[in-house]
Amino acid sequence: MMGLSRAKEVLVEMDLDAILISKPENRLYVSNFTGSTGNVLILKDKTYFLTDFRYIEQAQKQCIGIEIVEVTKDKTLEDFILSKKITKLGIEDMFVTYQQFTDLSSKLEGIQLIELGQAINKLRMIKTEEEIDSIRTAAAIADKGFEFILPLIKPGKTELELALELEFFMRKNGAAKNSFDFIVASGVRSSLPHGKASNKVIEEGDFITFDFGCIYNSYCSDMTRTVVIGKANDKQKEIYNIVLESQQTSLQSVKPGLMGKEVDKIARDIITNKGYGEYFGHNLGHGLGLEVHEMPTLGPLGDIVLEPGMIVTVEPGIYLPNFGGVRIEDLVVVTENGYEVLSKSTKELIELNI
Repeated sequence: MMGLSRAKEVLVEMDLDAILISKPENRLYVSNFTGSTGNVLILKDKTYFLTDFRYIEQAQKQCIGIEIVEVTKDKTLEDFILSKKITKLGIEDMFVTYQQFTDLSSKLEGIQLIELGQAINKLRMIKTEEEIDSIRTAAAIADKGFEFILPLIKPGKTELELALELEFFMRKNGAAKNSFDFIVASGVRSSLPHGKASNKVIEEGDFITFDFGCIYNSYCSDMTRTVVIGKANDKQKEIYNIVLESQQTSLQSVKPGLMGKEVDKIARDIITNKGYGEYFGHNLGHGLGLEVHEMPTLGPLGDIVLEPGMIVTVEPGIYLPNFGGVRIEDLVVVTENGYEVLSKSTKELIELNI
């Protein structure tokens, strides 16, 4: 199990006796467990999955090579950890709540709790071929969804109606669920970068931005396309073409060895030089995998160097209050020699006949 072997390397590098994994995505990564309750205790020579009665059978089937331990009110997680003579325990400080931390501290007397920081999250940045294939399939389902939804976009429909149609289609075509609450933002609402689908009615002349994705085999996809209802006016064409140039140019720069902030600067400089820099206020992109937002970051503070196997989004935008906005987003795999685009839907401006 690749995730577990990588986590054991962290244990050795940080000179820990054990690591406790609680975050659902990291728990899945190291154990293959898809349920909602459980903890993975990783020692140098043994790994345990601790959960309650409800998930014992599921854990036995999914957590291959890991010993399953049932926890009860009389045999708690803390009791089990204490029985292992651990002195230094790594915990996911960026996930556990303050209450959980204080509980652990009081119950694990004599054990030093060491902050793991981003150590486990960083392991997930480099995807295996199997992980990439799952994300590729999720992206393909989203592409089919975009093709499906285009003929349904008509004046009189609401954003919510279109979001539901899109979700239902993708689920019927292999998606387990949405990666996130869909953004369907039309007209002046398209200037909201995270304008979730509302009851607003679609009107002729509207920009409409679809930001959506699905989960396949536990892995996410994420893409954004912006279209116009009817004929685009000159201002709409202007900002669309600027975003398209920014997106294509920065995407084509993706390769191993560049830092996220360097890719971001390429996109941001194009938009800034066209006079719209103040209207592009978010990062260019983010990593994606078991979570829709992961490391690394493509943004002004993105100091992680891109490596083969990373998957990132490239999604510049321009958002003009009281007018509307445009965002174009692709999923991109960093390869040995450059990049592979997973989002196949056209990025040319679509003017929908009404």
